[in-house]
Amino acid sequence: LFDLEFGCSSVHTLPELSDGQSFHLALAREDCVYILGGHSLTSDSRPPRLFRLRVKLLQGSPLLCCEALETGISISSAIITRTGPTHRYIILGGYQSNSEKRLECNTVTLDEKGIHIEPLDPPQWTADIIQSRTWFGGSTGEVSILLAVPTEGRPSQPDSHYFYQVSFETEGESKEEEGTRGSSQELTDYDDSTPLEDSEELYFGREPHELEDSSDGEQDTYNEEDEDDESQTGYWIKCCLGCQVDPNT
Repeated sequence: LFDLEFGCSSVHTLPELSDGQSFHLALAREDCVYILGGHSLTSDSRPPRLFRLRVKLLQGSPLLCCEALETGISISSAIITRTGPTHRYIILGGYQSNSEKRLECNTVTLDEKGIHIEPLDPPQWTADIIQSRTWFGGSTGEVSILLAVPTEGRPSQPDSHYFYQVSFETEGESKEEEGTRGSSQELTDYDDSTPLEDSEELYFGREPHELEDSSDGEQDTYNEEDEDDESQTGYWIKCCLGCQVDPNT
């Protein structure tokens, strides 16, 4: 542990991880670190493990507590990407055995109650991805992952790779889709929408003094005959005769 405030460090041994844990995923929220999956060097396997490491910063020396949880998954060398400002992540890729890739996806959420792992529909994998023995990649930002797959079995391209970009919905896009799902037709169907109220109708192409000198008050009177002549009527809101606002801007 490194204490950046006081500039000191300490070393701790965790018996639960003494069998050579590697290629795992680690996620942190506040004082808890979750270690998910991984490869065990002693058994050469990928057991479905999940550990929660809690760090208590007591006076004098920190206290570490590690416990095994029951909701782990069998995975190693996976890629993880964040979906937004909260502690919600997407797990993609990796291996579930030495000769089998893991084609499933999961979402992981960290909150005050703990860790929650849920299945997620994977992308439609191409034939090159499904048939390849290896793949690798990394996160390129929120909800975006870059995958690389070697071109196996092609002597003409021994050192070539296929690259794929996988994108998921962000938290904001997902909430927006849920919020507008019931009103999307209302937004696009303009025939059923309520018409806007007409503003006060004035004449175009007349100077302020012409309106001021008018004695019959026609400038403030609606005339049905002017509806057919759109060149002389419009929907401008009158403010005052001395207004300096350019109507063309």
